[in-house]
Amino acid sequence: MPEPVTPALRNSGDVAREALRLAALQLAAQRQEADRQETAQVDAARREAERQESERLAAVQLDAQRQAAERQETAQVDAARREAERQESERLAAVQLDAQRQAAERQEAARVEAARREAERQESERLAAVQLDAQRQEAERQEASRVEAARREAERQESERLAAAQLDAQRQEAERQEAARVEAARLEAERQESARVRAKQEEAERREAALRAIGRQLDAEAARRKEASAAARLPSPLPLSLSTARRVRLWGRTDPNVELIRYAEAWERKIQFNTPVETVRELAKQLHTNPTVTVAIRSDGSVESVTFVASSGTPEADEAIRRIVQSNEHYQAFPPALARDFDVIEIRRTWHLDMAVRFY
Repeated sequence: MPEPVTPALRNSGDVAREALRLAALQLAAQRQEADRQETAQVDAARREAERQESERLAAVQLDAQRQAAERQETAQVDAARREAERQESERLAAVQLDAQRQAAERQEAARVEAARREAERQESERLAAVQLDAQRQEAERQEASRVEAARREAERQESERLAAAQLDAQRQEAERQEAARVEAARLEAERQESARVRAKQEEAERREAALRAIGRQLDAEAARRKEASAAARLPSPLPLSLSTARRVRLWGRTDPNVELIRYAEAWERKIQFNTPVETVRELAKQLHTNPTVTVAIRSDGSVESVTFVASSGTPEADEAIRRIVQSNEHYQAFPPALARDFDVIEIRRTWHLDMAVRFY
C-alpha cells in the first residue's frame, strides 16, 4: 500500500522523488504477484501429472490381477482376454497420448501467459519510467520558470530604480538650470547697478587718483622698509603663496565680478560630472552632516589647499572629499580677466551627496 504524502513533501523536488519511490514499490509488487501465479501454475501441473501416473499404475496393477485370474481360465477365455487386453492397451495408449497432449497444451498456454505477463510488466515499468521522467522534466521546467521570473522581477525593479534616479537627476538639473538662470538675471541686474555706481564713483576716483598715487608710493616705500626690517629679525613662517599671493574669496554665489562666478560654476561642474555615481553613493552612506569646504585654486588650476570649515562628522568621509577635489586637478586656468587681478581664488561650498554631488 503506498505511503501517504507527508506535509514535509511540499516542494516539487520532494513530490517527484516520492512519486518515483511509489512507482518502484508498485513495480516490485507486480513482479511478486507474477512470480506467485507462475509458481502456482507449475505446482498445479506437477500435481496433475502425479495424479495421472497414480491412475496409470493403479490400472496396470488391476490389469495384472485380472491377467492372473484369466490364466486359470480356458484357452478360449485366454484368447478373448488377450484380445480385450490388446484393445484396452490401445485405448489406454490413446488416453495417455491425449493426456500428454493436453498437458503440453496447458504448458504452452502457461508459457504464453507468462510471456504475456512479463511483457505487461516490462511495459508497465517502461510507462512508469516515462512518467517519472516527465515528472522530473516538469519539476525542472517549473524551477527554471521560477528562477526566470525572479530574474525578470529583479531586472524590473532595477530598471524602475534607474528610471527614478534618472528622473531625479533630470529634475535636479532642471532646478539647477532654473536657479542658474535666476541667479544670472540677478547678477546681471547687480552688474548694471554696479556699473551705474562705478560710473558715479569714477569721477571722484579720478579726482583722487593723483593723491592716491602719491599715497601708494609713500605706503609702498614704508612697507618695503618695514618688510626689510622684519625679514632681518625673523623669517616668515607662512608659505610664499599664502603670504604674498593676491587672493579673492567667493563664499556665496553672488559677486560683482561675473568672471569669478563663471569660474566657480565651471569648477563645480567638473567635480559633479567627473565623480562616479558609485563613489558618491558610498560616500553618502558615511556622511553624518553636509560638510562645508573651502578649496583654494591657484591661477594655473592647481589646488593650493582644501580646508574643512564644517566637518562631515567622519574622518573617512572628509578624506574622501579631499581626494575627489585633488583627483580632478588640474582645473581650468584663470581667464585673463581674473589672472590680471588674482593669484588664488578661495571657493567655499557646502557639499550635499545623494545620487550626485551638489553644492550650496
